[in-house]
Amino acid sequence: MTKHFYSHIVETSSISLALGDMEDLSAEERKHLIGLAEENLHHAILDAVLSELSEEDKQQFLLLVAKGENDKIWKLLLERVENIEEKIKNTAEALKKELHEDIDESK
Repeated sequence: MTKHFYSHIVETSSISLALGDMEDLSAEERKHLIGLAEENLHHAILDAVLSELSEEDKQQFLLLVAKGENDKIWKLLLERVENIEEKIKNTAEALKKELHEDIDESK
């Protein structure tokens, strides 16, 4: 998983392990699906965060994300959004649950 500002509170290893259990996938297919899952998770978290910010804060947040300035991102989020860590965790858990259900369904 790429190091994102939320990487310390969101883990994706369970998705990787679940996809690893699918014997009918090639290594390349598995790697591709893990990448897609991580991208979906990233977009869901960005959407959740952006929905909590003002227009001005959204611009500042996106600039910081583009620069990879994780400490400054957290400073902004902790000042502007109440319970932001919990909101990110909840977003991630909901999507991971959905992905696990999809994986289980396809087995």
